Parts: sequence; C-alpha cells; structure tokens
Amino acid sequence: MASLTVSASATSVSLTTGAKPLGASGSLRDAAAAGMLSGRVRGPLQMVQRRSQELRQQVGRLLSESQLEGALDASKRQDIYQRCIQLKREIDENRTALKNLNKDDEPAPVGNYNQRKEDEDSILEKLTKQLQELAETISKENVTPEEKVQNISRAEEVEEDSEETEDEEEEDEEEDDDDDDEEDISEDEESEESNEEDEEVEEKEEDDSSDEQPTSKEYIAVGDFVAQQAGDLTFKPCVKKKEDPEYSEEESEEDVEVVDETADGTEIIPRTDSHWSALRKAITESNTVDVLTAMGAIPAGFRPSALYQLLEEEEKGIFFSGNQFQAGYFLQPELTPSQLAFKDMIWDPENGTIKPRPSRVSLILTLWSCKMIPLPGVSLQVLRRHVRLCLFDGSKVLSNIHTVRATWQPKKPKTWTFSPRVTGILPCLLDGDCFIRSNSSSPELGILFEVGVSYVRNSTGEKGELSCGWVFLKLFDASGIPVPPKTYELYLNGGTPYEKGVEVDPSVSRRAASSVFHQMMTMRRQPQLLVKLRSLNRRSRSLLSLLPETLIGSMCYVHLLVFYREILGDVLLKDRLSMQNADLISSPILATFPKLMEQPDLMDVLRTAWAEKESTFKRSEKRDEEFLKSMFILVYHDCVYPLLHSTLLPPFRWAEEETEAARWKFTSDFLKRNQENSGALHALLSPEGVHEPFDISEQAYDFLGEARKNVN
Repeated sequence: MASLTVSASATSVSLTTGAKPLGASGSLRDAAAAGMLSGRVRGPLQMVQRRSQELRQQVGRLLSESQLEGALDASKRQDIYQRCIQLKREIDENRTALKNLNKDDEPAPVGNYNQRKEDEDSILEKLTKQLQELAETISKENVTPEEKVQNISRAEEVEEDSEETEDEEEEDEEEDDDDDDEEDISEDEESEESNEEDEEVEEKEEDDSSDEQPTSKEYIAVGDFVAQQAGDLTFKPCVKKKEDPEYSEEESEEDVEVVDETADGTEIIPRTDSHWSALRKAITESNTVDVLTAMGAIPAGFRPSALYQLLEEEEKGIFFSGNQFQAGYFLQPELTPSQLAFKDMIWDPENGTIKPRPSRVSLILTLWSCKMIPLPGVSLQVLRRHVRLCLFDGSKVLSNIHTVRATWQPKKPKTWTFSPRVTGILPCLLDGDCFIRSNSSSPELGILFEVGVSYVRNSTGEKGELSCGWVFLKLFDASGIPVPPKTYELYLNGGTPYEKGVEVDPSVSRRAASSVFHQMMTMRRQPQLLVKLRSLNRRSRSLLSLLPETLIGSMCYVHLLVFYREILGDVLLKDRLSMQNADLISSPILATFPKLMEQPDLMDVLRTAWAEKESTFKRSEKRDEEFLKSMFILVYHDCVYPLLHSTLLPPFRWAEEETEAARWKFTSDFLKRNQENSGALHALLSPEGVHEPFDISEQAYDFLGEARKNVN
C-alpha cells in the first residue's frame, strides 16, 4: 500500500512502498528529472535546503551500505568511517552557510523565514546525530585500538556537548589540551551527523518506515500527470486561491494531489506527441510566472507561451533539428518515401509549370478581434500583443507557427484588433487575413490559437512571453464534415493546451449563476477571440493550389510565395540535366528566399519593391508568366539579397522597438539609393557597404539538404 506525503512549501511528492518508489519508472521519472533540471533561479535558503536534501540522500545510502553483507569487513568498515567524517564536514559547511543567511538576500519574499531556518537547522542536527551513531557502531568493531580510543572520545564529546553549555565546553578544552585536535574534529562530525539524522528521521516519520531502512524518494511535479506505465500514479496540482482562508504565502506554490488510478486497473494511454518535451519545459520554466502570479501581477491562468517556447528551442537546436516550425521549412519540396522524387511538386508539360495540388484543408481565416483580455499589473510593461496560430491535432503541432501582431487603443486596453488601416502597404505582421492549407488526415485536425504578450519586468529588466489564453477550433465535426465558413466567438482557456479546466482569470467565474441575466453578463466578461472562416474564390483557390500541401501564412504575400514555388519547379523539374543529377544549383533566390519568412520587415521590402515594379508593366507583360518570373528575380536581387548579408542591418529581434526602427530606417535609405542608382550594384560595390564574408550557401541551393523528408 502506497503512502503519500505532500509538502505545503513546494510542489513535491513523496511516494513510498515496501520495495521501491511507485512513481520512479517511466514518464514520472522523466517528469521529475525535467522539473529538477528546469534551471529555476533559487534563493540562498532554497540552495541550502537543496544541499541538505543531497546530504540526506548520501547519509541514507551510507546507512544502507552499512547493513549489507560484507560491511563487517575491516576495509569496508574503514571506508564507511571515512565517509562519515567527510559527510560530517560537508554538513558543517552547510550549517555555517545556513547561519550566515539573511532574509534581505532572498530574490523573492519568503514567508516565516526565521522559522524555516530553525527547522532546517534542526534537520541538520538530527543528521549529525545519525552519523554519530553509525560512527560509534563502526568504531566498536574496528580492529585498530587507536581508532577505538578516538571513537570513544568522540562519542563522549557528543554526550557532553548535548548537556553542557558553551562555558563548560571552554573549561573542558583547558583541561584536555592534548585532545584539542580530536575534539574539534569530533564536534564538527557531531554537528553534521545530527543534521543529516534530522532530515532522515523526519522523512521516516512521515513515511512510517524504520530509521535503518530509508526507502522514500522525493520527486518534483511539473504539472498534471496521467499514469502511463504499470506502477505509475496519477496526480494533479491543486492550487489554493487567495480567497481561501487557508491560503498563505508558504502555500502559494502548488500542492499536489495524487490519485492511484492504476490500482483499479485504469487503462494507460501512452503519449504519442513528439513535442511534449518542449511543452513540458515551458511548464517547468515558470519560476518567474509563479512569482508574478503570487504577487498578483498577472491572472492565475497566464502561463509561459508554449508556442513561443517551441520556436525558441528550435532556434537553439535543443529539442529539434532544422526549422520545422518556420514557414521557410514548409516551402521546401517534400521527397517521397523512396527519396527519389518529389511528392508535392509535379511538372505539367502542357502549361509549362508545376501542377496545382488540392489539399484536404484550404481556406482563408480572418482574425477580427480579441475582447476582455486581462491586463498585467503595473510591474510589467507590455511590449507586444499578438496571436500565434498553427495546425494542431490535440497532441502535436502539424504546421509552421504563424504570428499576427495586434493593435489596441488606450481607451479600450482589453480589446485587441487586427489589420488596421494604414497609409501605404499594410505590414504583413499586422495582416489578419491568413491562408491555411493542410493535407493531414487526422479526424481531430484543427487550429490552435494562443493569445499572448511580450513583456519586460520594470524591476529587473527581464523579458519574456506570456500566454493570455488559448483556444482550439476543430475544422471537422464527428462525421468528418468540414465546419461551415462563418464567424466564430471562441472563449479562451487558461493554462497551456495540455491543461484542461483552467480559467484565464478565476475572478470572473464561468459557473452558472442563478438567473439568465447573470449568466449573460458573466459570459460577456469572459476573454474571447473572434475569427471568421472564409471559403475560397476562383483566384484564391488557383493561387493556394500552387503552394505546399501544409502551410500557414499571410494573404498579403501569397503571390510572392507562388513565384518562389514556380521558380523552384522550373529549376528542379525543367532545367536540371537529369532527374538523377543532385549537384548544387547556382540560384541565390532559391538559397535565401526561405530566410525572408523569418524576417517580416524584409518581406515587406520585397512586397513594396515588387508592387512598384509591377505598376510599370504593360497588360501584355502582366499576362506573360515567364516575363514576370524573370522580373521578380531581378527585383529580389536588387532589393532583398544585399540586405540579407549586410552587417549594417541590425539582426531581427522580436518585440524590440529600437531594433525595428533602426532596421526600418536602414532599409528605407537602401531602397532610395537603389532608385537613384537604378539598382543595387552601386550599393554592392560601394566602400561604405560592409557585408558578411561570402559563404557558398548564399549562392548554392542544395535541394537534397533542404528538402523535407517524408516520414509517413
């Protein structure tokens, strides 16, 4: 029968059985490791507590070894005795560090600080006594007479220290000058041994296990956990609200409730999504968010942005290889399972271009507005408001992650809008009209929306991304019929897409009121996202059918993506010497165009330059596809290609106004100079222009290296 201990000051679970910890296998062990390695910033007191926990575990292992067969061997006893001395010294160091702690050194407020220090000191004292008893037992069986004398003196000093005051200890030191060195060593050993014994005794009392057989282990829970393997326990966090009279600062962290569902033979459903590790990391790296929530700076349903975490980890190459959440990745041709042909790109000899390819999902989505989005507190400065969306099947992301920036008015800070009216060309980052294509056969296919903000803490300057809520819109009903094109009012959920039943702002409860009027008023206060699904007209359908089978992007640059795919088809399917030729292809536009998808301001530069160039064409020229493609390549080489490799252009950074302003000024000046000099050649040869050292990847397109591999 499993016994459970829940700590009120930390999200930790202690599971004990007669043989081994029940939750130590499978995914629970992975969750514990993820929580312990999540890189949280700990205060000095937490660091001392963590060190005490490690010392307690070492003492437990030492006690277990002392009871094994062969421990009575003389060499083994000597080794155990030396380890007792070493552990005692380490406990003394930890105890000294504990005494030197100051409440003002903590990075965040800590409730009952002095009481916690006293409790930790008593734990270290008990550990020291436990080591003392083990050392005395070993010393009685040691062969060397000198060691027996030393051990007896140490044991006597332990009893004297527990009864005498500091003045009496000084008198004893004067009377026993010859034994001063041994007394100092033994005193240190006693303090460490008693400290380690304290933690061991407390843990054993909680778990109803004997002092001589420590079997309990501690795990840190990172979120809801569903049993996946035999022997696992299901548990979920239970967060006490501030309105709860039992709520206190000490209990502000999540307590964990464990339910043994496997005992009743509950069916275990293994998790199959490939992105859970990154999303789990997004949950565990919430130390800052926990602090902000406890301070009341953000609503309880806010979380670190899960989709931003995927993009960030992908960029660092921690969990994923390549750019499988960037639009540039999906623009590349996809290979067949045999790796000998292209799956989504087939040549049409009659029309002299690539064949259109229909997909299961092909539609236009319009983001209208967000309403009643809660505001962070004054301790946070909001840098950006945005919505991230992607294709989702309930377990994993199936497409690139597309971001649309929102605008707002100071009079209505809780209402966000999209596609504002601007002079000139609307920046693609603000365009709320998005195209969505997918050929996934999943019955649960839908669109995942994550409403979020980029923020900076006024006190520390720390930047981050918060999810203000998420919602999932299924694209097919239970019968497999597509949902109708219309406007949808989607109420946001709090937490992450893997958390269910979490409200964005618990202060606005969704629980049914006594009257219909109150229910209506409550629903009006709920955070919601308004979107509209639109069917395709003939022109939009013909354009989207030339794009990859899976892609999400802005409608304002869809014609530029079509140009890229047509040029890609010409080079790979028409102009190659043979289908077996896999040499590098000299084509700067094919080699560098996908990078534009990661820099929306450069995409706007290309849109502006192409619109100006296209306005000079004759009607006959606009109907000539080959002429248009050749002119598009020239415009690309003149306005975008030099900017991609200029050292004077600051790197693109999300939600940094100074960087955005500097990039906008540089690109505007560059376009003006190009117009004055009839092209970019002058800028490329000018001594004022500084460019990155040349790399072959700027010129050569390796379609085998860039092509997406079919894994189905």
